[in-house]
Amino acid sequence: MSASTTRSASTTAIAPPADAPSAGDTGTDTGTDTSTGTGTGTVRAGGPAGPAGALRRAARIVWLWPALLTLALGVYRSGRPELWRDELATWNAVDRTPAELLALLHHLDAVTGVYYLLMQQWTGLVGHSPQMLRLPSALAMAGAAAFVALTGRRLFGARAGLVAGLLFALVPSVSRYAQEARGYAFVVLAVAAATFLLLRALDRPTAGRWALYGATVLMAGLFHMVALVFLASHGIIVLTRWWRRRERRWLVGWPVAVAVALLCVLPLVVLGQRQVGRQLGWLTAPSASYVVDVFWRGLFGSTAVSLCFLALSALPLAWTRGRRPALETALVAALPVLLLWIVSQGPSAYFLDRYLLFTLPAWSVLAAAGLTALRPRALTALGLAAVLALGLSDQVKIRGAHSREAFDARAAAAVIAEGYRPGDGFAPLRGTEAYLQFDIAVPYYLPARMKLKDVFVERTRQERGDLYAQVCADPAACIGNVRRVWVVTQGSADHQPFKGFPRAETDALNSTFPRRTVTVVPGMTVTLLER
Repeated sequence: MSASTTRSASTTAIAPPADAPSAGDTGTDTGTDTSTGTGTGTVRAGGPAGPAGALRRAARIVWLWPALLTLALGVYRSGRPELWRDELATWNAVDRTPAELLALLHHLDAVTGVYYLLMQQWTGLVGHSPQMLRLPSALAMAGAAAFVALTGRRLFGARAGLVAGLLFALVPSVSRYAQEARGYAFVVLAVAAATFLLLRALDRPTAGRWALYGATVLMAGLFHMVALVFLASHGIIVLTRWWRRRERRWLVGWPVAVAVALLCVLPLVVLGQRQVGRQLGWLTAPSASYVVDVFWRGLFGSTAVSLCFLALSALPLAWTRGRRPALETALVAALPVLLLWIVSQGPSAYFLDRYLLFTLPAWSVLAAAGLTALRPRALTALGLAAVLALGLSDQVKIRGAHSREAFDARAAAAVIAEGYRPGDGFAPLRGTEAYLQFDIAVPYYLPARMKLKDVFVERTRQERGDLYAQVCADPAACIGNVRRVWVVTQGSADHQPFKGFPRAETDALNSTFPRRTVTVVPGMTVTLLER
């Protein structure tokens, strides 16, 4: 290493990795078969046979180990955290007939429709336990880790690719959303794949490669259209490379692939815009202090890990050679954050950490480039160990039973199951707290044979084509001849079992059911009312 490319502090040196592409190439790892992702080269025939040889060949597949680690962390204790309100919304949607689901998407959640349709088919095959609801996200995040490793290898060499994939797997928010029954992991997969496929298409711009790239753009838009902001970064990469190389096929292939994908997403965009007020009306314009104090912690799932990643990501930007791939990766990582923050200063806000999870693959590649450039090389292992240690407490926390909601719907359901009788009624907290979805959370954890009559519902959510049921205008009439009712409300309301209920419902329950048995569980009160 020459003095011009070395930054030293005592015995630690920082320089572009030896196997990184030079500043003048196309950003590809030209010494490898980049389409296979098998490490630093293709496996030669005549190598060691048997289990030992297979293990050595597997060790050279840089994408395999990050994918397996991400999957393992994604499924580890995935059934322990209770479903929270967003995941309950998923179950709310998929627990319908196809016709009922389409009716819902016509009124609400159209932008999540592809994910709901996918999950409806999935739960029909494997059931709806928390582990099964979350498994598709774990698989998608594992796929994203593979593309992170492949992108890192292509830009900065095989060692950086492996480290990038491992860093990605160790980010607490990656595990968190690998255990989330929502579509965010699929968006991360789509954008990670799109970035890798863009690099391949720029290396050899064929129609097939552009078609694959366009398919991943379409996938990103279908699973979360806000993620399409990543196209700004990709567009700048294409234009700057064209400016140097004047490769006309780039100016045809990329716009055509993107235009076809966007045309397919356009109907969803139009429908989503009609629903944006109800979907995102709760979001407000983000301040600069919000970005500093809240956003980065949420994006990485840990304040310490976010600071570590940002520090490592800054190292490649200071290189005197090999800086261009680092700048391109930084564009993919940082530009969507900036653009979404600016757009969110307007009438509608979209700036939320989980909406920008798709930038984590690029942050991981950039951080890996910085980490693997440190000398001595043992610092790479120490860096990985540091990220693991810094994020360990957050990794434990996200797997806690009540890590996502403060109430224990599973315990409330257990109380009801123990005292259940056929024909029992149900009166969950609604009103201004309807978003907590107690009417979904408690029945979800009840045995399938136990059916409760929701006494204050006039029209079910399926009949309305909505996430929420329509409550009765005359609560006393709706109770009818139900002999017993289970009331579930929030907090420790042993002296106020109807806390949060409308006055008319409270009066109807008090006048109809003189006997009551109150049970308090974490965050909830379950009251059995009897005539």
